[in-house]
Amino acid sequence: MKKILLLVALVSIGFSAMAQEPEFTVVKENPITSIKNQNQAGTCWCYSSLAFIESELLRMGKGEYDLSEMYLVHNTYLDRADKAVRTHGDISFSQGGSFYDVIYGMEAFGLVPEAEMRPGVMYGKELSNHNELSAVSDAVVAAIAEGNHRSLQVDPEGQPLWKKAIVAIHDIYLGVRPETFVYNGKEYTPKSFYEELGLNADDYVSLTSYTHHPFYEPFVLEIQDNWRWAQSYNLPIDELMEVFDNAIMKGYTIAWGSDVSEKGFTRMGTAVLPDETAGTDLQGSDMAKWLNLSEEERQNTPKPTTQRWVSQEERQIAYDNWETTDDHGMQIYGIAKDQNGTEYYMVKNSWGEAGTYKGIWYASKAFVRYKTMNIVVHKDALPKDIRKKLGL
Repeated sequence: MKKILLLVALVSIGFSAMAQEPEFTVVKENPITSIKNQNQAGTCWCYSSLAFIESELLRMGKGEYDLSEMYLVHNTYLDRADKAVRTHGDISFSQGGSFYDVIYGMEAFGLVPEAEMRPGVMYGKELSNHNELSAVSDAVVAAIAEGNHRSLQVDPEGQPLWKKAIVAIHDIYLGVRPETFVYNGKEYTPKSFYEELGLNADDYVSLTSYTHHPFYEPFVLEIQDNWRWAQSYNLPIDELMEVFDNAIMKGYTIAWGSDVSEKGFTRMGTAVLPDETAGTDLQGSDMAKWLNLSEEERQNTPKPTTQRWVSQEERQIAYDNWETTDDHGMQIYGIAKDQNGTEYYMVKNSWGEAGTYKGIWYASKAFVRYKTMNIVVHKDALPKDIRKKLGL
């Protein structure tokens, strides 16, 4: 019995040493606002974009703001419903979206403080649950977009009745969008509030890195939630990574779109890209142990030791065969190193204070290089030579 207990203890000590949490040292950290929780709603695109915009306001010396996600979500869903109907359902109607929905939306619709439209209040909660909203609104849009209507019914002013219905549904579940409001003793409209903040939608640019379009040219990234057909400038992956580092070191943050379905994106607060080819040469090492872990164990093991640095071609293959998917939007705001010197980006997530680091993730540069779908940054965050190549 004692021998068995001793053996269990030794195994536990060995596994603990292998699975020890990384000790991160900050290299550069830019200001962010508080951690938010999107809860049961497919609105990461809005939470991450507004986290990015709120950091922009901090960088600009405008102070700290908490902007309403639900205001932009409401407006965006109405626009998406309209496009779904116009394309007879070829454009999907769903909860997802892109960074551009917020960049476009703040200029088209304006912005409002969080206090004016909070998540969950229409059904007595403090967090969003859009499951029922989606069930109801999806059915309405599908009935109109895919129905065999000879003509759509309209009101006496010629406005389609279904649009009034979809507005009413979103008013019921999300709240009525304010036409005016008072903030710090001054009355605003959403557009005048946006204008006073000093933001300029034209200052922001989307970047990506794929070989099926020419480098240094913009193209429409072919993902379902890019339903506004926003364009991203195409950079070689090495130059895209250069943008990440240059932006962070110059005081800018980044809206980051990534695939989080990879096994290396743990739910404990790290995102890593294990070098599985290294396992055969590392018998008995931490990496070899990592490769033998179950999926559940991997999700609870913060750090393998060896990272895989993918090529441009590997990125393209993963995109083309749907291994890299448009899963989640987050905000990158800093750079850190672990005790082995491996570099990570500091990531603000929108899952509340989840994980080891209370809502913050550490994504290795290897993971980011492989699984980045696109990013949005301020144009001034680009290195001068890259900005010149893009004609910006």
